[in-house]
Amino acid sequence: MFKELVHRAKKIDFIIIGILVCFMGISTAVIFSATNNTKYAGLHVNNLVMFAAMFVPMLLLAMLDYRVVVRHLSLILYAIGILLLVFVMFKGMNINGSQRWINLQFMQFQPSELVKVFVILLLAKMLENRKGEDLRLFQDILPMLGVMGVPCLIVMNQPDLGTSIVFICILIGMLWIGKIRIKHGLAGFVVLVGIIGSITSLYFVDNSLFNKLVKPHQLHRVQTFLNPAIDPDQSYHVVNSIKAVGSGELMGEGFLRGKMIQGGYIPYDYADSIYVVIGEEFGFVGSAVLLMFYFVLIYRMILICIASEDLAGSYLIIGVISMFTLQIFENIAMHTGLMPLTGIALPFVSYGGSSLVTNMLCMGLVLSVSVHRLK
Repeated sequence: MFKELVHRAKKIDFIIIGILVCFMGISTAVIFSATNNTKYAGLHVNNLVMFAAMFVPMLLLAMLDYRVVVRHLSLILYAIGILLLVFVMFKGMNINGSQRWINLQFMQFQPSELVKVFVILLLAKMLENRKGEDLRLFQDILPMLGVMGVPCLIVMNQPDLGTSIVFICILIGMLWIGKIRIKHGLAGFVVLVGIIGSITSLYFVDNSLFNKLVKPHQLHRVQTFLNPAIDPDQSYHVVNSIKAVGSGELMGEGFLRGKMIQGGYIPYDYADSIYVVIGEEFGFVGSAVLLMFYFVLIYRMILICIASEDLAGSYLIIGVISMFTLQIFENIAMHTGLMPLTGIALPFVSYGGSSLVTNMLCMGLVLSVSVHRLK
């Protein structure tokens, strides 16, 4: 048994482990800078402890055969995830107008983060059943749409638009790698554009119905994205984020020297807005280094995906890649004026227990594919 564990451990992708260690150092440093001389001072210690502790379950999960999880536990885990989301609807904590969390005393747990993993696992199981054949509309695509749609609609009602978009991106990525037919993909694109167009037209035709579909704060974010001058109070966060990132220029203003960050002008700079800290204090070079780490991480996952002889492993990794890619792009884009502001964490860097737990469990599954990639 011991020899078998040692043999499995040798197959772990240690480059990924090294990247995660680097993320731990980067995250702890920038959280320290963001919370320096504030009421949140000390969060960097919590982050370091939590990050280090999560390496244990991640490595344990890497030793477990992911195929057992995908084939025998995915449906059960998905059902548990839906029950948790329903529980949040009635008993969840309401913070800043959003009801997303369960109070566990030692932390505020956000079930929607964990449900993203459960959705990936169940979709991987469904795709594996096709054994690489083209996906059928009624037998495959629509059931997969339902698997994604249920948690997506519940989360959107919390409201949490950012996480809802992540669910959609996961589905799109996994359908693409799962061999969706071109005609079905085009039909889905037309339907999506039609839904967005219809909702947009309601703003001009039937404003009362539009207000029932789109939350006021969501509309404000889109309006301030299109025209920040329309409401200085609403655009405060975005405008200051762009100023801070721009002021970093090439090399940044230096660690603990960011005027916007240290002056307290960036809301949630230790969490969702952590990229602004990197942009201002470490500049373009610091941002480029961060993106390089993400690139190498995704590249290593792609290599594991290609090397896997099992379809479930490949599908699982594509789901994780889709999730990370959307979150990275969305978080950075919304702080540089490329997308409307939404509440979404920067993977492995933002402070947040639920997000970190989810991301590390995902990496445990990816490493498990690396260890058990041969049939």
